[in-house]
Amino acid sequence: MSLVFADFFWELCFNLNGMNAQEFLKKMQQQSREISDAVRKLQSENLERLIFKNDANQWNILECVEHLNLYAQFYIPQFEEQLYNNTTKPNADFKSGILGSYFCKSILPKENLKKIKTFQNKNPLNHKLSISVIDDFLNYQDRFALVLENAEKVDLNKIKIKTTIASFIRINLGDAMQFYVNHNIRHLHQISNLIKNFH
Repeated sequence: MSLVFADFFWELCFNLNGMNAQEFLKKMQQQSREISDAVRKLQSENLERLIFKNDANQWNILECVEHLNLYAQFYIPQFEEQLYNNTTKPNADFKSGILGSYFCKSILPKENLKKIKTFQNKNPLNHKLSISVIDDFLNYQDRFALVLENAEKVDLNKIKIKTTIASFIRINLGDAMQFYVNHNIRHLHQISNLIKNFH
C-alpha cells in the first residue's frame, strides 16, 4: 500500500496571515478523503499483517487505527456539538492561531520523526482488537465529512475546541480540525512503514 499525501497542509500550518476559509475546508475535505481511501485498503490485508509487530512495546496496524479512533472519540463529538449549537456567522477568512499552528506543525510526519509520548487513555498497546476498528475509523471519517460540510456555516476563528493536552488549552475550530487531520496523516505514515517492514 502506498500512502501519498499532498503538500498543502505544510502551507496551511505556516499560514498565520490568513487564508480563504472555503479553500481551507475544500483542501481538508480532499485530504480527509485520501485518508479514508488509504485506511479502507487495510480491509483487504490479512490479519497476520494487521497484528504484526517487530517490538512488543510498539503498536501494530490495528493498534495504530484504534489510537486514531480514541482521538476521534475526543474530537468528533466536540466538533459536532460546537457546530450544531453555534450561532456565529461564517467568516470569509481563516487565520491559524500561534498555538494551533504549532500543534499542527509538530504533529506532521517528517524525516527523523521525534516520538511523542502518548497519553495513557489514548494508548491501545496490547489491547485485544479486531478488524472492526477499521470500520469504526471509517464511520468516524463519515461523521467528520459532515463536520467539514457544516463548518462552512460558522466562523472557524471564533469557535474554540478543547485539546487532548488539557481541557483549559483550547484552539480555534479551524486549527483543531487541521490538527485532527494531521494527526491521522502522522499515523498513516506509521502504518505505511509497518506494512513495508512486514516479512
